[in-house]
Amino acid sequence: MLIPTMTLPKPTLEDIEIQLLLEGVYQYYGYDFRNYALSSLKRRILSFIQLEGLANISALQEQLLHNRAYLERFLLGLTVNVTSMFRDPSFYKALRNQVIPFLQTYPFIRIWHAGCSTGEEVYSMAILLQEEGLYHRCRIYATDTNEKVLQTARSGIFSLKLMQEYTQLYLKAGGKRSFSEYYTAAYDNAIFRTSLRENVVFAQHNLATDGSFNEFNIIICRNVLIYFNQVLQKRVHELFYNSLCNFGLLGLGRQESIRFTPYEQYYEEIAKGEKLYKKLRVHENH
Repeated sequence: MLIPTMTLPKPTLEDIEIQLLLEGVYQYYGYDFRNYALSSLKRRILSFIQLEGLANISALQEQLLHNRAYLERFLLGLTVNVTSMFRDPSFYKALRNQVIPFLQTYPFIRIWHAGCSTGEEVYSMAILLQEEGLYHRCRIYATDTNEKVLQTARSGIFSLKLMQEYTQLYLKAGGKRSFSEYYTAAYDNAIFRTSLRENVVFAQHNLATDGSFNEFNIIICRNVLIYFNQVLQKRVHELFYNSLCNFGLLGLGRQESIRFTPYEQYYEEIAKGEKLYKKLRVHENH
């Protein structure tokens, strides 16, 4: 008796072109987008092609592989850099109320902001730590795959138009001072205090290809994993788990979770609904 075999849907020409493009970018430049979630990646690539006035994905590949300067624009178009200060204020309130007392027991604190984008969440963390009297014994490592957004983060200069919104979020997050104390207004810009980045190291790091570079008390990676497929999510969870000290804390975005990952049993949730997890002592059979 013949047993029917399942046939996978045939990839479209567009999907094949995208695979070739991503493979070329990885092989030639070392940027690995091959395990990003395909649907959102495809949407951004097609949007970029339209903006650049290119005929198709193959035309984009030709431009990219023969013109390195083109790569910068492509990376900006491909990576999602939506962020804000004190985004999801209840998350920062949980940090302030449930995490800070725990951190006070450590003589030195290492924090990794992975996928920090233009740095708004890094400055939010620095403000919170200053207000709680802990910043002087912290080192924050703020990393992103994109050098262009890291330049913005290093500068500490943001649009003045956003400050009203950020002030509201800061207050909802339990802010203790006047938010305007942290920046100087100059023309259309808000220039943040240099003291906020005194203990911050901004550096390029690619979650898809790079390894661990230190042991951390806290890792914050919010709204990044949603853009990865399951293969890459598993890799990143392994990286974070191996980079956290015992009882270290992992903070994820609202739509992200450690559920259904191989590491679920090695964490406990410490703030209901806030995606803040504490790593438990390493099990010997792990």
